[in-house]
This record gives sequence, structure tokens and C-alpha cells, in this order.
Amino acid sequence: MKIVNIEDFFHPDAGYQVNILAKYFAKFGHDVVVFCAEMDKIPEGLTSFFGRDNMPERDAEYERRYNVRIVRVPVRKYMSGRVIYDTKALMAGLKAEAPDIIYTHGNDTFTSIWTILNRKKFGCPVITDSHMVEMASENRFRKAFRAFYKAFVTPAIIKDRITVIRTMDSDYVQTSFGIPLSQAPFISFGTDTMLFRPAEDAAGAGGDGADGGSSGSCGAAGLRKELGIPEDAFVILYAGKLDEAKGGQLLADLTCEDLGTNREIVYLIIGNTVGEYGAKVEKTFEESPYRVVRIPTQKYADLSKYYQIADLSLIPAQCSLNFYDLQACGLPVIAEDNEINAKRTSYGNGWTFRPGDVEDFKARVRGALEMDGAEYKTVSDNALRVIRETYDYQEKAREYEKEILDAIERYRQANAG
Repeated sequence: MKIVNIEDFFHPDAGYQVNILAKYFAKFGHDVVVFCAEMDKIPEGLTSFFGRDNMPERDAEYERRYNVRIVRVPVRKYMSGRVIYDTKALMAGLKAEAPDIIYTHGNDTFTSIWTILNRKKFGCPVITDSHMVEMASENRFRKAFRAFYKAFVTPAIIKDRITVIRTMDSDYVQTSFGIPLSQAPFISFGTDTMLFRPAEDAAGAGGDGADGGSSGSCGAAGLRKELGIPEDAFVILYAGKLDEAKGGQLLADLTCEDLGTNREIVYLIIGNTVGEYGAKVEKTFEESPYRVVRIPTQKYADLSKYYQIADLSLIPAQCSLNFYDLQACGLPVIAEDNEINAKRTSYGNGWTFRPGDVEDFKARVRGALEMDGAEYKTVSDNALRVIRETYDYQEKAREYEKEILDAIERYRQANAG
């Protein structure tokens, strides 16, 4: 079947849900297209993390590697964190594709609302999903927006039984938009185990992994040497944005805290900083009594080799998709205590700390450092077990595929005759 995905911001080097799902849908034999915004219309604050140079070549490489077609759609403007497409161009493009289903990512975007309200014009069913939780919903117009959504969008969702997949185990879509949970199945994020696995597993698979993203155990040792990190050093890793929302300064402050250990500690920090806030974060890193290895933002497919040389990973604020990727490499995670992270670390696979509290953050890191080897290995093994049993994208993508097939069947039945 032909699956057309619509995503406001798509970057071929990223590891967002749409990047991975599209790849797996194509692997399953489907014809997969991603409609997304022209990159030059996206604000620099959003694109600076991955960059936007040579986008045609980067798009072409993703298409070649994964057999997924990318269609860049003209954009009128970017407003309030949302892409406003040239809807005539978007409509023409969607009709020209003649898809079996349209999967519009993020049910609360302008694009998804437009798609839902225009669903009768496509000749195929529409499915969507929700990536939001209450703690991330901070827009000052949210009350008015939710009232609008409940009045105009939710009735259409209910009437046509449009599926809204919850990617977070939260009732946010029900409490915020009035969407019945019976139409909002929960399918979690996961990890791409073709890329992310422990170094010893990657070595057993032949070194580079099925997708070119793993360096194997010899490669891991070689990378430590390349970065000047001693083999016996304890490496604490963070990979992601270093802005205020993701706790960049809190992380930097942690690196300056005395961990009370004689072990050699190295912080491996991957990600770009931006603006005045970023400059302050970088300055704080320079003041750390420990060695801080700074690496710029990496392609998603290149991250696993860095994860494989680390011993512990951090999520200083909110929650992060790379939680699962880190765990798939056997890394215990210390994360901010919130609804999502509390559930994710409830398997003896990590710990949480009080939000914004550098002392509690430090205490959790010290606790990990003070664990004996066997106890720490148990936490690492728990991380791997949970990923393999529950969060492998090979299986997660099949769950998404089932919802898509069910939506197509409902549409056919509703339009039979």
C-alpha cells in the first residue's frame, strides 16, 4: 500500500519518529512518501541542531538508503511553532499521490487540523498521532486553542472514527481535546535496533551493523583512544539539544559538581549550542573540574558508536526519544522525574531526580558511581531486556502498521457501495 506521511519538520539526519517509521514501513514492502516543509522556511533556532546545508543531497541520501521518497512542500510562513503550508500545493500534491492512507504526524498542528477538516477530499482515510504531554504544553493561547479544537476538530475525529495514536502513555488527548481514549491507542516510541545495540553485539554482527551505525567493540575502544578517553575512565554521556527546555544549563552545572570519587570521570556531551544561552552553557562546561569532551550534533545513524563507549547517560529535563536508543546500547539513564520518565525507568533500568535540582541530580550520579560492578551490570541488563521485549521498533512499526490497516478497512466498509 502507499502510505503518505505529512510532517511539518523533517530532517533526513534526525532520529525522530517519522524518520524511523518511514524506514520500517518501506522495509515491510510499502510505498512510502514523506511530505514536509521546505527547509529554508524553518526558523534557524529549529534547524541549527542538525543544520540545513546541502539539503537536496541529504534528502537524496535518505531516499537512496531507505527507499522512501521525500516531497518538500512550499511554506507560506512559520508561526507559533507551526508550519503554515501553501495548502493549494499541499492538496495538489496529496491528490497526485493517490495514497491508500494519509498519516499526518502531530494531531494538534495546523497541518493536521487542515488535513482532518479536508479529509473528504482525499479519497482515502486519514490517521494521526499525538506527541504531546501536559508538561510540554506551555503556549499562552492553549486554552483558546483547545476550545477551538474541541468545537471543530474533535467532532470530525469522532464522527469518522479517526485514529489518534498516543505516543506517550498519557490521557492528554482526552483531557485537552476531548478525544475518546477508545480512538486513541497507545503505541510507544522505541529504538531502531538495526542501529543501536551494545558494542559487543555489534561486533558479533560484523562490526558496522545492519545500517552502518555501529562500530563494534574494537571500534568502541578505538573511538575512546581517538577522543583521548582512557579505557578505565567512567564516561557520562548526554546527547541532544542544549537549550533551556532540555536543561542545558542544569547539565553544565552538574559537570561542575564534585562527585566525591577517585574514579576518572569524563563527560561526553554531544550537541550544538545556540545564542547567548548556549554561550553560557559552554562557558560553564569549561569551568568543570572534570574533562568535558564536546562533540557537535551527529547524524542519527552515527550516534550509536558514541553511546557504546559510555557508561551512564543523562536526560536533564523533560523527556527524550533517545532514551530508548541509549538503553538499547545497555546504558542506564538518569532522567528528570516526571510522568513519562518515571514510567520509563520503572524496570530497574535507571533513576530519576527532582526536576531542576542539581544536588539531587548529583546524588543520583554518585549513587550510580558507588554501585558495585555486578549491581550496575544488572541495571544495564535490565535496560537491554526491556528494549528487546517491549521497545524494538521492528515490532513497534508493526503495531503502527496494524492501526493503518484497520483504518483502511474501516474506510472501505464505510464507503462500500
